[in-house]
Amino acid sequence: MPGIDECLLEAMRLPGARGAALVDWTSGLALGAVGEFPGGDHEAAAAEAAEVARLTAEQRAFAPDGYDDHGGQDERGSGGGAAEPPVEDLIISNRDSYHVLRFVPTSFDSSVFLHVWLSRPDGNLALARIRLGEMAGRLVLG
Repeated sequence: MPGIDECLLEAMRLPGARGAALVDWTSGLALGAVGEFPGGDHEAAAAEAAEVARLTAEQRAFAPDGYDDHGGQDERGSGGGAAEPPVEDLIISNRDSYHVLRFVPTSFDSSVFLHVWLSRPDGNLALARIRLGEMAGRLVLG
């Protein structure tokens, strides 16, 4: 099971990857980062991505049916051992790149996400979503 560094290096092997970070969306801090980031500052990019992630994750409109406000399934769903974030991933696109934010289920409060910055001409958005989902499932935090 990979840790943060191994996971980020694996993310950088995605086609078109320019940068990758594991970010705590509660504090806005990067727990790890590799590659380049918009504006050249990975801490600023992490804080800005965390703000977008937090705004998205806290809105009931984006939560799946059966999700309660306490970090998991309500009585209609099946609560598991890990805290599941209400959003699976978030994709932001602009003229030359994609930003994929993949929320990571954790045994604590699920307040982390993987952020990968992909070059649009070289990146493969579908592959990135699949691989980030696999990485998030294997990531060991703690």
